[in-house]
Amino acid sequence: MQQIDLARTALLFLPLFLLGLLALPGRATRRAILALIAAAVAAFALPLILDRGTLTYLVSFSTMAGIYAILALGLNSQWGLAGHVNFGVAGFFSVGAFTSALFTTTMPEGALAAYSQQAFGLQWPFLAGVVMAGILAAIVGFLISIPVLRLRTDFLAIATLGIAEVIRFIFQNERWLANGPQPMRGIPRPLDCLFKDPACSWLPTGVADFLAPLSPRDYVFFYLIVVSLILALVFIALERISRSPWGRMLRAIRDEENSAAMNGKNVTRRRIESFVVGSFIMGVAGAVYAHYVVSIDYSHFNPLFATFIIWVMLMLGGSGNNKGAILGAFAVWGVWSGAAFMIDSASPALQLISDDLPSRGAYLRWMLVALLLGLIVLYRPQGLIKERKRVSDFMPDDTNKD
Repeated sequence: MQQIDLARTALLFLPLFLLGLLALPGRATRRAILALIAAAVAAFALPLILDRGTLTYLVSFSTMAGIYAILALGLNSQWGLAGHVNFGVAGFFSVGAFTSALFTTTMPEGALAAYSQQAFGLQWPFLAGVVMAGILAAIVGFLISIPVLRLRTDFLAIATLGIAEVIRFIFQNERWLANGPQPMRGIPRPLDCLFKDPACSWLPTGVADFLAPLSPRDYVFFYLIVVSLILALVFIALERISRSPWGRMLRAIRDEENSAAMNGKNVTRRRIESFVVGSFIMGVAGAVYAHYVVSIDYSHFNPLFATFIIWVMLMLGGSGNNKGAILGAFAVWGVWSGAAFMIDSASPALQLISDDLPSRGAYLRWMLVALLLGLIVLYRPQGLIKERKRVSDFMPDDTNKD
């Protein structure tokens, strides 16, 4: 095994270990040992089995799927936990992305200032930008939730969709804010100096020599670690929330709102709180996305790509189940990505039917997603992983029977 493969193996270990902790059964200690062994074996085997191009693609795929999984968890904290029909995911996603970009970039100078505008550029660290993205998205969610959550079902869905479009059009038309219809470029990547020559000045010589064979295109291996850690933190937090008295109260409000109110629960306040929590998580996902793609504009936050596909992910994985939300995100992103290869391979056959058909591949991909959504509703409405009905780990298993 060459040194570049060893370096990639080291970077792959932590994401694979976290995946094992999530997927493997058993108690915590047993699961940690099995995940450690499985991650070590897989991290060494993958660079040997797959060529470097294929491995890099799989890591890029996993990075984007992880970002969508964070979004799906945010939606699950609203819909799965409290029953909010939020069709405005794209709005909070965009607020988080542009907020982190503004807080971490520099103000355009010189010739660049003539065609690139932004409200401010504070050059804050990556983590500070992510936190501010979540906070500002939560503030926007709070301000929106006060009037909007008085609505129910279809009216709530239409209102949140309209608000998301308003937010998107603000970023599109107000050029002074985030360069308007033109892309906002130069969003910094955390610790990208690890893959430059010379490497970070503070890096120990041994570590710098170990990472020296890696090029800037290998940065995605490191960013997968960043996404995996943030995804793990969000997952753990939501698991704690869903099993806490507050989370159980939200489920009661979701299932029997009138009964919860009759038992003295402040339904309106709890609904607002859950909406704010979900908005914070969506803002964090937006920040992670912005620092990954480096350049963003309003078109990245179209409702098709940043709202409805998230709903399909959550419905497929299992509404009300945090593991299901992550599984659904990876599964649907796999369908979406795989459809592109399938349509490219079928282009000659499609051209025999109609000359224009190969150029409409994007519509065919959405058709596949729509068919998947129909199959979910018809045959697996509870999702791949059903919601866990047990309200406490201290209750015996027989209380969880349907």
